[in-house]
Amino acid sequence: MRLATWNVNSLNVRMGRVEEWLAYAKPDVLCLQETKLADEKVPTLSLSALGYEVAHSGAGQWNGVAILSRIGLEDVATEMAGDVGGERSRGRFVSARCGGLEVASVYVPNGRSVGSEHYLGKLEWLSLLEHHLESASPKPVPLAVCGDFNVAPDDRDVWDPTAFVGATHVSDAEREALQRLLKLGMVDAFRLCHQESGLYSWWDYRAGSFHKHLGMRIDLILISEGLAAGVRFAVVDRNARKGRQPSDHAPVLVDFDL
Repeated sequence: MRLATWNVNSLNVRMGRVEEWLAYAKPDVLCLQETKLADEKVPTLSLSALGYEVAHSGAGQWNGVAILSRIGLEDVATEMAGDVGGERSRGRFVSARCGGLEVASVYVPNGRSVGSEHYLGKLEWLSLLEHHLESASPKPVPLAVCGDFNVAPDDRDVWDPTAFVGATHVSDAEREALQRLLKLGMVDAFRLCHQESGLYSWWDYRAGSFHKHLGMRIDLILISEGLAAGVRFAVVDRNARKGRQPSDHAPVLVDFDL
């Protein structure tokens, strides 16, 4: 199975690039974040013509998550367990059964600055995701949680740790929240293939950060431990970050035996 995740930073703006990438990368399942669309505005006909069914959760010009699958799409859910009313899930969480795999696409809040109300909300959101995963255990089928986590798991995942002291994305509390997800029986699939530093999935648009290789790895594919032995290949597709009107994120792709 080929599973991928990509924060496209507006599906309307990036639709041509997404179509091009689907044509050459051919993922079985692609999780999208920051579609910035309401559900009724998703280009389902265009994606269907490429062979993909779509599950989407979004409310308009902000956030928005989706799962694109060419291997089936069942049991779609847009609310995490414990999120009464679904307000914190809307536009940030969607899950579905894709073939023999349960897939979730997530867009974790940015947090803005350490100690702010937005930062505290981010930690609460990660706790809600933890509760959701824990409440579904033991899981009847393998699970993958994919998306923009807005957390760099460790210092290998930022271009210069000293440049981020006191900043979000690298704080102890954020990293500990991510580690709690892993302790529920999840594995960072990319790290099964690459242990080295300097491999990033996001680069600021400003100051030529991409060309200077000043980035962060914050787009993750977390898989059930039982799938780890079957992982055969993983890559951040930097080519998708190049050219005209790219997203500030690159797709992350993992191949594994299911």
